[in-house]
Amino acid sequence: MDISWDDARLFLAIAETGSFSAAARRLRIGQPTVSRRLAALEYAVGSALFRRSVDGAALTSAGERLLVPAKKMAEWAGELHRAAESADSSPRGIVRVTATPYMSFDFVAPFAAFVAQKHPGLRLEVQSQIQYLDLGRGEADLALRGRPPTSADLKLVDTLEVPNGVFVSKELKARLPKKVTLQQLPWVAWAPPFEAVPPNPQLESMIPGFAPSFTADNYLVMLAAAEAGLGAMVMARMAHRFTRPTQLVPLEMDLGPFSRSQTHLVCARSALDIPRVRRVSELLLEEFQRIRVGR
Repeated sequence: MDISWDDARLFLAIAETGSFSAAARRLRIGQPTVSRRLAALEYAVGSALFRRSVDGAALTSAGERLLVPAKKMAEWAGELHRAAESADSSPRGIVRVTATPYMSFDFVAPFAAFVAQKHPGLRLEVQSQIQYLDLGRGEADLALRGRPPTSADLKLVDTLEVPNGVFVSKELKARLPKKVTLQQLPWVAWAPPFEAVPPNPQLESMIPGFAPSFTADNYLVMLAAAEAGLGAMVMARMAHRFTRPTQLVPLEMDLGPFSRSQTHLVCARSALDIPRVRRVSELLLEEFQRIRVGR
């Protein structure tokens, strides 16, 4: 029997998200469609691929056998897509950039406006994600990440290192002692399921019994809380020409080993063969260099 790429992608979405509803959101189709197409696939295979329960969908032994080949199929589908698009000689169309919520809000969104002015035929689609998207499969074209790639299929284009700082509202700063310590500060931090996302682990390592005064699972909510005076936030001190006005001010504090952070520009190795992706990458490199020299 033949398993189409559409069927393999459906199978992978369920396997990797663990539920029909999450797979439907990833594929941007209705949940009844997911159920119907999976039933047809299982009928064709002759075996159940998932065990359904109130907790979601778990792979059966038959599903486990399909997982690795399906992942390889996804990688080759991404490679095939990039090879086809590399024939387009003009840098036009959509370039999908994935970045952390902070980078997406503070840098990538205004950078997208700059790209649109400079190249009217280019448009950025920003995917603000805590989790890393699979660049090899083509889930995004370019990524701004906190960790360098470890896969041989990915290319590290550039790394930008900047200092980190502690930021509070002007009103909160006025209420703090002149020589406030990390332990004395109220903190705004990530809530579950993102409690392992920086700076939470770093603050926990430096502050005994670390207990934030406010937590949220959304970066913009955290930023609003800090601006309202609920607590301090650790943020990159990345001065760039798109920097927006802010109500937060820095505190002069030593963050020790967490005093600097890195942003890595990453893509699939063949992604830069696509003119529009290569052009956006070049523009990002120019901005990184401007930040380094302070322009």
